Parts: sequence; structure tokens; C-alpha cells
Amino acid sequence: LVSPLLTLLVMTVVFSHFFGNSTPHYTIYLFCGNIIFSFFTDSTNGGMGALLSNADIFTKINVPKYLFLLSRNVSSLINLGLTLTVFFIFCAADGIRFTPAMLTLPIPIICAALFNVGLGLALAALYVFFRDLQYLWSVFTLLLMYMSAIFYTVDALPPLLGRLLYLNPLYVYISYFREAVIGGAVPSLTLHGLAALYALLALVGGITVHRRSSQRMLYYV
Repeated sequence: LVSPLLTLLVMTVVFSHFFGNSTPHYTIYLFCGNIIFSFFTDSTNGGMGALLSNADIFTKINVPKYLFLLSRNVSSLINLGLTLTVFFIFCAADGIRFTPAMLTLPIPIICAALFNVGLGLALAALYVFFRDLQYLWSVFTLLLMYMSAIFYTVDALPPLLGRLLYLNPLYVYISYFREAVIGGAVPSLTLHGLAALYALLALVGGITVHRRSSQRMLYYV
């Protein structure tokens, strides 16, 4: 709970001078991006080592390995729920009205959770075989943060580059949050479709990688 709030504080102090003057409700704009990105990094970083850290259990007892990853994602989801409580307090303090569009927020949360589970299944399986993956993943998540328009607005980018951001699943989930909360409108069908598509692709891909490597894991832990 403290981690995303401290990140929000630093980003608000640093970037409000560059983007805050031209972006309405800039603190909430930042918070929408930070809350989704923190949920993603917490789930995937914790999920990556979920299998290896519990190897002593599943090498001795025949239990489904994916349960260790799911437990880590449930923990991240609980943390997200606590952070959302603070988020809505910030919204009220910033003068944002609570509209019916906010009732759609469970949609991006569910899609993001499924996306994290799918990606976590693949990462956890690969991490068993490639231990250096954690260093590569930390670099990738840093790059992903800059490609998710968390602290800057898409209006500052060329139109083509702005459209390419929709290839980033995190940007889709962040945009959904911003449209529903700051814009006060139900997001477009395109955002709904992309949110569901990325969640489905990640889940199918993660399950496939996990199943194919499940038996070989026992020889590497």
C-alpha cells in the first residue's frame, strides 16, 4: 500500500511541473497509471519466483504447481483493493464526481488480473530454467513503464506513436481507468475488446508454457 503511494508522491512532485498545468486532475491521472502498473509488477515479480521458492513442497508432494502462482496473484489483488480505497479518497478530494461509469472498473481489473496470471505462469516456468530472467525482467518493466504513458499525455506524442501504444496491454488498462474515472464515460468497445483480448492471449500462452514445462521442472529445482 505504501509503495504505490510513495511512487505517486515522487511522480507528482517531479512531473507536475511539466505536465500538470495542461492535464486536468493530474494527480488522479498519475494515480490511474501507477495503480495498474504497480499491480502488474507486484503480480509478475512475485509470481516469477513462486515456483522456485516453493520447490521443496511440490517436489515432495503432488500438488498443482499453479496454486503457488495463484496465491501470489490473490495477494496482489488484495493489495490492489486496499490501494483502490485510497484512490477513491484521492478522487473525492480532487473534486472528481462518482459516476455510473466507475461501475465498469471491475472489467479492467479482472482483465488485468487474468493477464498477470497468464504472464506469471509463463515467467514462473521460464525462471526455473533461466535464473537470469529476473534481471532481464526488471529492465523490461522499466522500459514498459515509459511506454505506458503513466506520467505523460499521449497528446504530446505523434499520432502514429500514440496509436502504437495500444499494442501495450498496460496502456489499455490504464486508459480504461482514466476514461471511466476522469472522463466520467463508459470506455469504448475498442478498449473493452483489447482488454479482453490481451487477457485471453496471456492466459492461453501462460497455460501452454506452464503445461509443456511442468514435468521438466523437477529436474531443475
